Amino acid sequence: MSIDIDTARRVAKLARIAVPEDNLPGLASELSNIIGFMEQLNEVDVEGVEPMTSVTPQALKRRDDVVTDGGQQEAVLANAPDAREGFFAVPKVVE
Repeated sequence: MSIDIDTARRVAKLARIAVPEDNLPGLASELSNIIGFMEQLNEVDVEGVEPMTSVTPQALKRRDDVVTDGGQQEAVLANAPDAREGFFAVPKVVE
């Protein structure tokens, strides 16, 4: 597929890129090269190839999924300006 100057002008306008008229032939050529490369990639047989997230195999570090209550109620409430009966006390905002 070949990109003509009118199409390059339209793409530049849609991308909100100011391209002077004398640079449009070069832009059209570059866009044609990009589309040619994409068409070349479409010819590659990828049947049976698993998708990759990286070129090097990586395994994420995992920890056991254990539910805990933290056991730090006193330490957390020590930072509160007002704590009552084991909870944060906040001023009433709705009357």
